[in-house]
Amino acid sequence: MTIRSELEAREREHLAAYAAKSDESRGRLQAEPEDPIRPVFQRDRDRIVHCKAFRRLKHKTQVFFAPTGDHYRTRLTHTLEVSQIARTVAKVLRLNEDLTEAIALGHDLGHTPFGHAGEHVLRDLMPGGFNHYEQSLRIVDVLERDRQGLNLTWEVRDGIAKHSKGKNGAPVGVDRSRRASTLEGQVARVADMIAYVNHDIDDALRAGVLAASDLPPVALDVLGRSSSSRIGVLVSDVVHHTLATTPEMELRMSDDVLAALLGLRAFLFEAVYENDVAVAEFRKASGILGGLWDRVRKKPEAYLDPRTVEEEGVDAATRDFIAGMTDRFAVSLYERLFIPRPWVSVSGSIRQET
Repeated sequence: MTIRSELEAREREHLAAYAAKSDESRGRLQAEPEDPIRPVFQRDRDRIVHCKAFRRLKHKTQVFFAPTGDHYRTRLTHTLEVSQIARTVAKVLRLNEDLTEAIALGHDLGHTPFGHAGEHVLRDLMPGGFNHYEQSLRIVDVLERDRQGLNLTWEVRDGIAKHSKGKNGAPVGVDRSRRASTLEGQVARVADMIAYVNHDIDDALRAGVLAASDLPPVALDVLGRSSSSRIGVLVSDVVHHTLATTPEMELRMSDDVLAALLGLRAFLFEAVYENDVAVAEFRKASGILGGLWDRVRKKPEAYLDPRTVEEEGVDAATRDFIAGMTDRFAVSLYERLFIPRPWVSVSGSIRQET
């Protein structure tokens, strides 16, 4: 037996009957030899951590654009918090932690610069619209490794494709067609909301956008007054209510805790994501990304992948280029293309100052 097969046997022995098993995966888009040591979901997790799109998340906005403080979340730290919460839930439910972690680490690979503001801009600019979860799947299927893709398993790709909830979607209790086919994917979906609702409150308090007294008391009475207590209540509620029912098909939460979580999210949209300051910053992001969209399309050979242009058109290539940018790259390129540099006279000649 290989080390991998021993680990797969250990999964069958210790994981719950309803957990996804590595040796029962539906497979990859392209067949490839098995790794002698790592089961397939662990291998997928490693591929995501080592890909370029994952590293770029450290310079992509979570909520606050290019924050100067050291303690604000970025898209990368958000992803790590999602992974931590998801693994905690998966461990208690005896699910496949490697699969859960792979989905959690890969769920936001396709997010734009400037957070959700950037996503709204690309949705308006791109014919047919734009969704970050679709772009995440495109990154792992096509764009990484010089357009070879990461060739991930069906289960990881399914979890990435179905993690997003939008402004009004729920983390649990959704129609079967919109929830992940594995419980591990459903765990990543609910962990995403648990993470961002709590850390976005924390960042908004740090930024002075909110005061603690602004938070809705009804939700706090159910979930707690601190971030750690709220996360603890939410995680406990998910695991207890899932274990108390038939867990083979669907993750569950109690009605009062789910209502409190959705109430906090609705409050954040009104008070943080869509307040006057956020709208003003959205206009700036719109100007930057809109300007870049127009300029690179006029000179695609200088910026865009020629294979994508040839096979899928300039729109698709422009979408990939802009969605893959970090905040600072987008700002830097915009400055280079649109902001004049000062000129100085030296010995009677004119030169550009660099």
